[in-house]
Amino acid sequence: MSELFDGKEGTQHLLMGNEAIARGALEAGVRVAAGYPGTPSSEIIESLARVADKANMYVEWSVNEKVAMEVAAAGSFAELRSLTAMKQNGVNVASDFLLHLAGSGTRGGMVLVPCEDPGALSSINEGESRYFARMMELPLLEPGDFQEVKDMVKWAFELSEELRMLVVLRSVTRLSHASGMVTYGPLPPREATARFRHEGFVLDPQEGVLISAPVGYKHELQQGKIRKAREMFENSPFNTYTGPEKPEVLIITSSACTLYSKEAVHLLGLKDRVGILKLGTTWPLPVNLLTRYLSLTDTIFIVEEVIPFMEENIKVIAAERAAEIGIKKFYGKNDGTLPMVGELNPDFVIGALCKILNIEYKARPDEYTQAAQNIPFTGEAPHRELTFCPGCPHRASFWSIHNALELDGRKGFVCGDIGCYAMAMLPTGFSVVKTVHAMGSGSGIASGFGKLGQFHFDQPIVAVCGDSTFFHTAIPALINARHHKADFTLVILDNSGTAMTGFQPHPGLDVNALGDTVPSIDIADVCRSMGARVEVRDPFDLEETRKVLNELMEDEEGLKVLILRQICTLSPEKKAGKKYEMSINEEICIGENCGCNRLCTRIFRCPGLVWDTERQVTKLDEVICIGCGVCADICPAGAIQRKEAGIS
Repeated sequence: MSELFDGKEGTQHLLMGNEAIARGALEAGVRVAAGYPGTPSSEIIESLARVADKANMYVEWSVNEKVAMEVAAAGSFAELRSLTAMKQNGVNVASDFLLHLAGSGTRGGMVLVPCEDPGALSSINEGESRYFARMMELPLLEPGDFQEVKDMVKWAFELSEELRMLVVLRSVTRLSHASGMVTYGPLPPREATARFRHEGFVLDPQEGVLISAPVGYKHELQQGKIRKAREMFENSPFNTYTGPEKPEVLIITSSACTLYSKEAVHLLGLKDRVGILKLGTTWPLPVNLLTRYLSLTDTIFIVEEVIPFMEENIKVIAAERAAEIGIKKFYGKNDGTLPMVGELNPDFVIGALCKILNIEYKARPDEYTQAAQNIPFTGEAPHRELTFCPGCPHRASFWSIHNALELDGRKGFVCGDIGCYAMAMLPTGFSVVKTVHAMGSGSGIASGFGKLGQFHFDQPIVAVCGDSTFFHTAIPALINARHHKADFTLVILDNSGTAMTGFQPHPGLDVNALGDTVPSIDIADVCRSMGARVEVRDPFDLEETRKVLNELMEDEEGLKVLILRQICTLSPEKKAGKKYEMSINEEICIGENCGCNRLCTRIFRCPGLVWDTERQVTKLDEVICIGCGVCADICPAGAIQRKEAGIS
């Protein structure tokens, strides 16, 4: 039984925010859902995939976010309700199609859910998708709690069909990954019929062709829809006010910041002095509603994450309505009251309100704050560094890449990519990665470096990407490199899944999001079809991997591909058992007297190996060692020993 699907109308359930998004989509009768894995969005598609059969849905993990949006759009064009979900970076990838979809319009209700990551808790950027909504002239919704998440998703589909345009619903990490009680509504019937109508008058939005031209006509039509959305937002039940009739300070907020603002006002006991206007419809802003509440006070405090999107747009309205509402004093991001980077929390709002209202408040004693700040430097908290998992094949791969580059001696380097292996910029990957940008960019940047020979550039270039990233955006860069005879070596770290986000399938596997058996696309065959030299090795074979890498770097000019294939340590298959039983021969391990300078624990740094400071020897952490056996090959003295598991 699935609680997400089988829960009855009127019952309450504790749901993660992403599950509430999925439940809202089910209550709206969504039929097509597509996305690309990315924290904090991944659970939306995963949740829908688990109930796809019961709900009569089609769900897929697409090769990238642009394709996911195109797949969902096809569902909408065929008059089905569809949803696409992605993390903030994904909107950048999909933006080319998004621009044209905004112009062509939609038919069945279609909702884009970008999940953003203020504070970059699981990202390497704090990208904002809200500006895409304004730039593409699309309605933007931002739920403020978990019940509203579910209810607003359902309403977003209705709004999309009313306006015949895509609706954007933004979530953030603290909504997507936190949990709250949600009351279920009814589910619609399972039956649905898809049909794409295209034989009507060319400009007929329901029967004609779907295209963003004639541009002037369609653009004017689109702006008319936005004006209609603004009118609808004036009376939206998702815009609410709580507080006194004449507050000293008016907080205007949205999304998770609604919760922070409510908590701050409660803790400071300011409910009779501070009002909170919570906006669920943040683009286009409801001008008349804002004019009414801006008139209540001269002091406005805008609370939002990350950059001042709402603040800037509200100030435009305040300027346009100045004769009616008077001059206002604004606090927010632009004046430095709140930081313009990172995520917020109630403490930020409390601090700002204390400053604005000149009140004293201490959330905790100064002594406690000072002691907490000192803990990282006093040794009272255990040191934890970012590192690969015990037995991770990436550690073995980068060990060999590092050694190959050092043996080559021409100051070669690695162009990195997005995945666990981005940590190879750190000591855990021997610091060999020197650039990391967007997905697929490692291969594209390497392609550019590979054409600098005419300027006496002679450093070996290695790019790395994962198997999922290969399908996402590395393939075009490889075609570019092959076509332009760029000289570099691509190392594909194939661990058989989209490991970092939870092992979602990709086209290299023979299973899809629904669990069906599907044709797999062989990465080596794709690369060979481009004319690249392709080698496949096991990264746990350190010497062979190092050897072939040096051969490829010394090979004739052109594109070379080395596929290092070893399943992820955390995969269910890998957890089934150890390949080797490992041990330390303490008669051989003589610690710092060995001359290796603790190579295993100081440089190789697998968490399964621990330096015993009292006995001055390496010891094995048998709880976390997964028995990959690689460390036996890096010990120059042979003190680390392995034998096949099950052999006495």
